[in-house]
Amino acid sequence: MKAHDGMYIGGEWRAAAGTDTIAVVDPADEQVIAHVPAGTAEDVDTAVRAARAAFPAWAATSPTERAAKLAALRDVLVARKDEIAGTVTAELGAPLPFSQAVHAGVPILVAGSYAELAASYAFEEKVGNSTVYFEPVGVVGAITPWNYPLHQIVAKVAPALAAGCTVVLKPAEDTPLTAQLFAEAVHEAGIPAGVFNLVTGLGAVAGQALVEHEGVDLVSFTGSTAVGKQIGATAGAAVKRVALELGGKSANVILPSADLAKAVGVGIANVMGNSGQTCSAWTRMLVHTSRYDEAVALAAEAAAKHGDRIGPLVNAKQHARVRGYIEKGVAEGARLVAGGPDAPRERGYFVSPTVFADVTPEMTIAQEEIFGPVVSIIRYRDEDDALRIANGTVYGLAGAVWAGDDTEAVAFARRMDTGQVDINGGRFNPLAPFGGYKQSGVGRELGSHGLAEYLQTKSLQF
Repeated sequence: MKAHDGMYIGGEWRAAAGTDTIAVVDPADEQVIAHVPAGTAEDVDTAVRAARAAFPAWAATSPTERAAKLAALRDVLVARKDEIAGTVTAELGAPLPFSQAVHAGVPILVAGSYAELAASYAFEEKVGNSTVYFEPVGVVGAITPWNYPLHQIVAKVAPALAAGCTVVLKPAEDTPLTAQLFAEAVHEAGIPAGVFNLVTGLGAVAGQALVEHEGVDLVSFTGSTAVGKQIGATAGAAVKRVALELGGKSANVILPSADLAKAVGVGIANVMGNSGQTCSAWTRMLVHTSRYDEAVALAAEAAAKHGDRIGPLVNAKQHARVRGYIEKGVAEGARLVAGGPDAPRERGYFVSPTVFADVTPEMTIAQEEIFGPVVSIIRYRDEDDALRIANGTVYGLAGAVWAGDDTEAVAFARRMDTGQVDINGGRFNPLAPFGGYKQSGVGRELGSHGLAEYLQTKSLQF
């Protein structure tokens, strides 16, 4: 797609307040492919004002009307699926088949789920002599990351619109073209002017202005825990609601009774997808000492198969960061059994699929989020030891448990301090709540729980 040189505000593309731009780089070849405007606080203010002006009318529409608009949006995304996939591949670097299946396919699924939920959700209920109403919270400031550029947008914007809120979106500066394409889809779907607004820009400028703006009622942010803490502090000072989906260091717990080959193979694939740039990736593989050596051999073999399948990391900074973590793992005594810090190609921000063995729970690579194609295999003695290791980080976003039967796996998963656990390779469910415990965030996305984040409660007594 051709980049827009303005902001989508109030139902039209408007010139940016400033003249600075952001270069969009293809991480596969390090070439600049487009420029977008670097939004200012003035742009944010204009967008918030447009959202506030549009809020009363949009909030007053019936759930059925909002559902129809979301269904129309889903249909536009379906029609432009190939363009979406190509755009994500160009600015994120994901292989085209992955972009088609995941980066384009999943947001379509999620948008459709909210079209259905908007029509069926119970926006009021009777409680004794009271009627309880669930009303839209107001103007939402949505700040999204680059790793799943369209999914993260749809996971915030669709439930907000379903609830009756209006939105100002500040997408990641690395992947703004996908956000511009989404704005085109919103316009084509006939969603009223001002209900959705887009401001591209840097987090420290446009993002900060959006968080601080007094016209924003709720901030929904997905990104690093460090930035999430800053946003939480700023919003807290204004008693402003936040929804934060932050970092993860998820454990893939393989119990002795599990199908080891399947658990290891699926576990490696889970981390290598999207080049490891997934907050919920199972980056810690926990294996009983009796099966440890076998698991290490299987993991090394599985990782080797992904060498030509994964794309680059998103930018030079992330490339250096991930390679630095790999070097740190070696320095702290972990054993490389696949991959390593050396770049596999002369051009592009590529990192080889990397697997560490002999990792101890206290090592940096076992505690900190790397956000790259790196797996740490950790041995455990018994289930209590495995649980201690699994729960032994500041994060609690996702995880997996493998066992000979689901009952055994569920019993272990119920003891994990994490928001979402896949049992024996359970499939993705777009209606299941997604979000974390501890420093992995506040609130939930997807399904009815995701919709509830954008509602406030009022009770009338009779």
